[in-house]
Parts: sequence; structure tokens; C-alpha cells
Amino acid sequence: MNDQRWLSLSFLAFFFTWGIFLPYWTGWLNMEKGLSVTHASIIMGAGMVARTFSTFLVFPYLTRKLSMIHVIRWTTLLSLLLALVYLPVSPFVVLLVITILFSAVYPMILPAVESGASLLMKSGRIHYGKSRSFGSIGYTVALLLVGAVTSLWGGQAILFMMIMSLLLATVFFMQTAPKALQRKPIAKGRAAQKVNFKSLFTTKGFAVALWLAILLQGAHASYYNFGFIFLDDLGVNGFMIGILLNIAVLFEILFFTRADRLLANVRISTMFLLAGLASTARWLLIYLFPSTVVFIGTQLLHAVTFGVAHYAFVAFISERLPASHIAPAQGMYAAFAMSLSTAILTFPGGYLYDISPELAFLGMTICTIPATILVWAKRKQLDGPY
Repeated sequence: MNDQRWLSLSFLAFFFTWGIFLPYWTGWLNMEKGLSVTHASIIMGAGMVARTFSTFLVFPYLTRKLSMIHVIRWTTLLSLLLALVYLPVSPFVVLLVITILFSAVYPMILPAVESGASLLMKSGRIHYGKSRSFGSIGYTVALLLVGAVTSLWGGQAILFMMIMSLLLATVFFMQTAPKALQRKPIAKGRAAQKVNFKSLFTTKGFAVALWLAILLQGAHASYYNFGFIFLDDLGVNGFMIGILLNIAVLFEILFFTRADRLLANVRISTMFLLAGLASTARWLLIYLFPSTVVFIGTQLLHAVTFGVAHYAFVAFISERLPASHIAPAQGMYAAFAMSLSTAILTFPGGYLYDISPELAFLGMTICTIPATILVWAKRKQLDGPY
């Protein structure tokens, strides 16, 4: 299997599980475990805090001790074992503990695969957007299957699908991997620690790019955690919810398949600016017009609010950072942009949702508006000489 195909299937394997966990887990806790939206949000928020620390501290540590493929294999296997612990009926405190443990391990697969992608991009002619689109396809298929299965057998099927998909992912990652991912890290001890953290911020514009990613990705907190529940409250059945949530991913797929060409000559600051403006418009529209039709329309913007923002950060670190800095940069991105900011906004999001569902989406503009201003103020750092 060539490197491009391996990377494509790796994204497919992980994002299939992500398409089960990210949009449905809060709803599963709410419907199948009998938790209120607020209590489910507390559990998911605590899990995301755990994800922040594991991806920021544990993931870089593992990459200093193990090859990238071993990090991927062991985190996937351990995630499968932890998912099995969800099977018994459990009270709130037990669910909280399980979710914290699961969230500390499972999301580390993502920065590991993303770091693998960056390493492969440096070692050969790998098209990131082409392979990343397979991740979006996996996410799409998962959304459709979960929607169909839950309409037939109820919410309990969500957990069983998660267990089966993690099992398949484990089997795949145990197969032969590209040589670039089998290499053991060279740096040892304090030298590795210095490279992993302090040296990142010596790169001009890295801190700005990271802050923008934190604000723009964190602004998806209400969509990820309450999108399923929001559509259910609007009277949409489970199968149709899966289809409607898939609209965003379909446009994300189209974007990633063409991203390398579309954004080849686009400045990184312009990418972040587009994401900030589109994100602000997206959450304002849901607040002003809380209906299924408008929600569907805003799904089209996901390719920009998530896709362009993600591509901008990946492009920045791939172009600006040496190979030794890629894994810690991805760890920080996963920890702060994909975890901590989402976790922090999940708590007030759940509170606002209980007051009025559309308020949870309006609240996300507290991140998107400052992000747009920050791009204008720091665009020279993002686009300046390397």
C-alpha cells in the first residue's frame, strides 16, 4: 500500500468513529443514559478538558518515546477497551469518570494521524487535501449510518457502532505503515522538551495562528454538542437528522478534494479571515431564524468555518515549521483549538441552550468576532517572510 492510500484510509478509519462521537455522544448521554442537557454538557465539557491535557502533555511525550505509528496503534487499542466500559448501566459520577478517561485517550489518535500526514508531506509528494477528504467521507458515512440505525433501533445503537468502528480501526492500524511513521524519535531528554514547546513560539506568526485556530474551532462547540438535540427539538426524526448533519460534511469533502488547488496561492491571513466572517454569519443566522430550513442553509458554510480554518493552520505549520516541531504543534492545536476552547464553551452553551436553544449558537460569536479583528491586526505576521 502506497503512502497516499495509507493516509487516506487512516483518515477514513478515524473520522468514521469521530462521526459517531462528536455529533451524537451528548445526545446519547441525554437519551440513553437519562441525563439532562446541562448534565450531559458537564460530562462532555469535562471530557474535553481531559482531552486538552492529554493532547498537550501526553501526546508530545509519547511522540518523544515512540514512533508515530506506535502512538496511533496503542491509543486506538486503548480507546476500544475504554469504549467497552460504557456498556453497563452507570450513574452520573461513573459516566463522568469513564468519559474523562475515554476523552483523554481517544482524541489523541487525531493529532497522531495529522502529524503523520505532515511527516509524509515532508518526505514525499503527498496531497493532504486529497487524503483528508477521505476523513470527511468517513464522517459522512458515519452520520448517515447512525441516523438510519437509531431510527430503527434507538439511541443504544450509537455505542455499539462506536465499539465496532474502533475495532476495525485497530485492525487497520496494526497493518504495515509507511516507513516515515516507523522511525523512532531521535531527540532525547531536555533537548526534546525544548523543541516541543519553547521553540514553537520562536516561529513568527505561530502564536497568532494558534490563537485564531482556538477561537474559530472553539466556536463550533454548540454545533457539535447540541446540533443533534437542536434538530430533534425542531421535530426532525433521527434518520433525517443524520442526513441534515451530513450536508456540512459533504461540502467539507468537496472543499478538501479541491483545497490544494483552490488555496494554493491564497494567503494564510485571507483563509483565516474568510473563516471568521463565515462563522459569524453562520451562528447569527441560526439565532435569528431558528428553523430547519435556515439550519440546512448554514450547513453549507461548514466548509469555510471549519475546513478553511483547519487548512490554514495545517498549511502554516507545514510551511513554517521543521519536521521536529510538527508533532508538538499538532498536539497544541488538538489540545487548545479542538479541545479546550470547545470544552470551555460547552459549559455556557449548555446553560444558554436550557434558556433558549438559539442562544447557544449566538454565544459562539464571542469567539468569531474577535478572531476576525485579530486577523486584520496581525495579518503581516501570518503572511510575512519565514
